[in-house]
Amino acid sequence: MKTEMPQDIVETNLQLLVNEPTVTPVSTVMARSNLWKALGPGILMSCAAIGGSHLVWSTRAGADFGWSLLGLILLANLLKFPFFLYGQRYTAATGESLLAGYHRHGVVYVWIFLLINILTGTINIAGVAMLSGALFAGYGIVGMSIPHLTIGLMAVCALLLLLGHYKLLDSMAKVIIILLALGTLAAVALAIPESRSLPAEFVAPSPWTWASFAFLISLLGWMPAPIDLSAWSSLWIFSRKKQTGHFATVKETTIDFYLGYVAAVVLAVLFLALGALVMFGSGTSFSDSGIAFSHQLVTLYTATIGDWSRPLILTAAFFTMFSTTLTAMDGYPRSLAACCTLIGDLSVRRFRQIHQAWILISVLAGSLVVLYFVKNLLQLLTFAAVISFVTSPILAGINYKVINGDNVPANYRPGLFLKLLSWSGLVFFVLMTAGYVYVTFFHTS
Repeated sequence: MKTEMPQDIVETNLQLLVNEPTVTPVSTVMARSNLWKALGPGILMSCAAIGGSHLVWSTRAGADFGWSLLGLILLANLLKFPFFLYGQRYTAATGESLLAGYHRHGVVYVWIFLLINILTGTINIAGVAMLSGALFAGYGIVGMSIPHLTIGLMAVCALLLLLGHYKLLDSMAKVIIILLALGTLAAVALAIPESRSLPAEFVAPSPWTWASFAFLISLLGWMPAPIDLSAWSSLWIFSRKKQTGHFATVKETTIDFYLGYVAAVVLAVLFLALGALVMFGSGTSFSDSGIAFSHQLVTLYTATIGDWSRPLILTAAFFTMFSTTLTAMDGYPRSLAACCTLIGDLSVRRFRQIHQAWILISVLAGSLVVLYFVKNLLQLLTFAAVISFVTSPILAGINYKVINGDNVPANYRPGLFLKLLSWSGLVFFVLMTAGYVYVTFFHTS
């Protein structure tokens, strides 16, 4: 017999132990004011995505291979699309978090997510924080190394989250995405008429070789984001509900998701274009050094807009990565806390305490990675992206299972198109992972 969920759980950031929703998430009524109240989780996910995958991997793809990888970038966004969509759709349709859906199908799925995220969370937080530190060093700060700047920034993020919570995240994300989008669009528009012809003797490198396969996996791992983030947007729906008093409907969350996802796809193409127009064929490649890499990144913009824009571009890039770090330091601990609460059948108060504890643990673990296990920035970012990709088939498969559960209304389960797209994505992830294993352990050049 189904029991009604306690009211104190409804009013928290998260509905973990749901048997029957007390909200009506499948309502088709959508007032304009309610739509505005629903916007946030999808845009936040886009903000988290745009940091590492776009600033690093899209730009490098354009700089190293020109336009050759445009199709792969679009394909990656298409094949990951349904698995991100399922996170928000499941919560809006059922009134419970995606991770609660994992729990419905067996606690083993929650354990799988927990173990994967303990590994990927530490690495990804350290990676995006280190890029933030490298960009921050561009202001000419002396006396502090990038690792120490990185640790300082992680500590600041932790403090902001412990004091400001979701509202701070939501406010920053919308402003930063708009500013970065405008700056990148302007840089690409100015770069098009200034693009040079490639030298006659220039031979464009091919990305379709075994030697380039590791780079392709790195690109795919964070393009547009690790699939872990589907759980974040699901949990953020409850944070948004607590902030506005409105629980988003399926239609509203779909609009929110599309706005964020389309923005991420468009910016991925723009960053690729910037790398292709400014750096491809120039004989210059991105440095492994954090400071040099961040300098090259800013120069991509200033080479077309003008050197006068350097402080503005540096600030926009820094705050983009800082917001990504801030988002990751909320998302990973929040999902880990949700897992612990579900596994232990704990109270809402304990969830809040565990969430705060995971934030502090993330700072400590990320600091250890930055200080003792990383020699250069790109090494860390590459490892983080690869781990994110090879775990994609597992998390994508669980998301697909959950969205097709009996508790999901039939009209909100995937239709024929989404089913075909989901299975195509799963096959693609498995084949590419198998290819990476082959290249890493068996292929000899």
